[in-house]
Amino acid sequence: MDIRPLYKKALIIRQVETLLLELFSQGKLNGTVHTSVGQEFSALAFAGQIRRSDFIFTNHRGHGHYIAFTDDVYGLIAELMGKATGVVGGVGGSQHIHRGNFFSNGIQGGIVPIAAGYAIAQKLLGTNNIGVVYIGDGTLGEGVVYETMNIASKWQLPLIFVCENNSYAQSTHKELTISGNILDRARAFGIKTAHSNTWDVEQLMAQARETIEFVRTNQKPVFHLVDTYRLNPHSKGDDTRDIAEIEHYRAIDPLNVFAKQNTELFEKWIAEIRLYLLDIVKKIENDPEPDIKQYYQKQALQKNYTWTQLRKIEQRQVQLINDFFKTYLAENPRALFIGEDVLSPYGGAFKVARDLSTLFPKQVLTTPISEAAITGIGNGLALAGMKPFVEIMFGDFITLTLDQIVNHASKFHHMYNKTVNCPLVLRTPMGGWRGYGPTHSQTLDKLLIGIDNINLVALNALIDPRIIYQSIAEQTQPTIVIENKLDYGRRILDKTIVNYVFEASSHAFPFVRVLPLRSEPTITIVTYGGMVSFVLEAIEEIFYQTGAKPEIIIPTKIYPLDYLPILSSVEHTGYLFVVEESSVPGGFGNEVIANIVENCDRPFTARRIGALPVPIAAAKNLEYQILPSKEKIITEIKDTLREKQNLK
Repeated sequence: MDIRPLYKKALIIRQVETLLLELFSQGKLNGTVHTSVGQEFSALAFAGQIRRSDFIFTNHRGHGHYIAFTDDVYGLIAELMGKATGVVGGVGGSQHIHRGNFFSNGIQGGIVPIAAGYAIAQKLLGTNNIGVVYIGDGTLGEGVVYETMNIASKWQLPLIFVCENNSYAQSTHKELTISGNILDRARAFGIKTAHSNTWDVEQLMAQARETIEFVRTNQKPVFHLVDTYRLNPHSKGDDTRDIAEIEHYRAIDPLNVFAKQNTELFEKWIAEIRLYLLDIVKKIENDPEPDIKQYYQKQALQKNYTWTQLRKIEQRQVQLINDFFKTYLAENPRALFIGEDVLSPYGGAFKVARDLSTLFPKQVLTTPISEAAITGIGNGLALAGMKPFVEIMFGDFITLTLDQIVNHASKFHHMYNKTVNCPLVLRTPMGGWRGYGPTHSQTLDKLLIGIDNINLVALNALIDPRIIYQSIAEQTQPTIVIENKLDYGRRILDKTIVNYVFEASSHAFPFVRVLPLRSEPTITIVTYGGMVSFVLEAIEEIFYQTGAKPEIIIPTKIYPLDYLPILSSVEHTGYLFVVEESSVPGGFGNEVIANIVENCDRPFTARRIGALPVPIAAAKNLEYQILPSKEKIITEIKDTLREKQNLK
């Protein structure tokens, strides 16, 4: 076997990264560069030997993996030079690259469940494709890695975990961070393991082929540990490692050994590669810069909309949500319902999944208690063209998903220059009033409002949730859905108010408004989700005690917020009360009032009404006093109106 082409490709990878460092020192690169000098054969062993229909997820040190898989040297260099001709248009830079089935992200650990989700899609679609996810030894400190190993083993996913063990996490040696045996960690989940190194190249290539063939044939995961060593610093900064240690590995580096044994050939290769790369750089320098107008376009608000009267539905909200999924899963074989305890006969903690697994056994996946991993799996499925609906059993646990939401789902579309979409749907029940106490009663929308490129939707008990979910199903952006626990048991538009009309707007995510039938409103109340019912109960008492006639505006998409229906009402009434179940600092009310302040042509009075800023107590009397009750809403509005009248 002639191994020279393999060494020449490894040299191309090394020369590309050497050039990148030179370009950085010349000020021609923006950002950071993490080179894989010394680790090239790990890239070639796996990324270079799988099929082009297979897929790869990798990390911040992924240049070698990218070249080994795609041969796209031009696109990589142009990307790091910030050119529009870069692989993702200069947006992603060194760490965030996508082409075809190749994905990289600089977030350690988070890529692992995404790779698992992509692998699930291949298995469900019957493609016989497999995947590789590259991690470092430092990544083994991340809990989501083990959540994913468990799922990958249990579900028998066609995925290779390649752990490039270069002994350092940035500057910290693994002896200070890793206990036990690395392979034993994978074996604990029943995952087959393999062990190679980059100094015995032929054995590494052969063992990698064995791993690839095993995963493809058996459709089961393998954890392949590759001992290696990076000859350069972690990035461009100081290298605190022992110089003698570095020189030892430099001496046994396969490319350096090959160079000594084949000096004339090696020098010829370097000259050819160097000329080739410099010619590429010369061309790239004349390439266009990316255009902000192509990268970002402000979304226009819907100015022309109509209102239609709402009708009562004699079914509980939870049943209607369940009905939606029965219809949608039947009509969309790529749709999946994922969550903890969702299989029949249990059907989920709040019974949204009732009977779904019986009707659609291949489309309903019950998971371990692994919120981060199952959200990442949803991301991977979405990138692979599936439509995942991931249930987080309690909204309080959404904090465990935030890395997947903020650093992955919200960024994929733009980070990869609009070449992919991630239509993940993350749905979860929130809200108090059930005595569940501090960690099972929160409404945590304030943590989610303001996450760019994420739709945040809150159902309410006045409009058919099937309408909302149909709009959600048509989105290409990630969407988080808040379902209030008390609203699950309420019938749609169960209670009406004498002399008030209930209407829905023609927005894709409709607003609901409740307004006086025969007179003009004098105050505006904005609320959403579970607080809607409390506000409705307060309307008549507000009128009796103050004479004020409220118009209630209820958005279903609470972020990004189309503020125009609210603005129209406030410009008429001059009063804006925002009622939210969360505590008010940094919450939904801030977003509403800021938008109206920026756009309203008349002076107006605004107040936020919400929970006290303390953990929600389990004791009934304390819970009542902490959360915004009907009585609290009435008192706050009455006191504000009285104060304004006294000021006049």
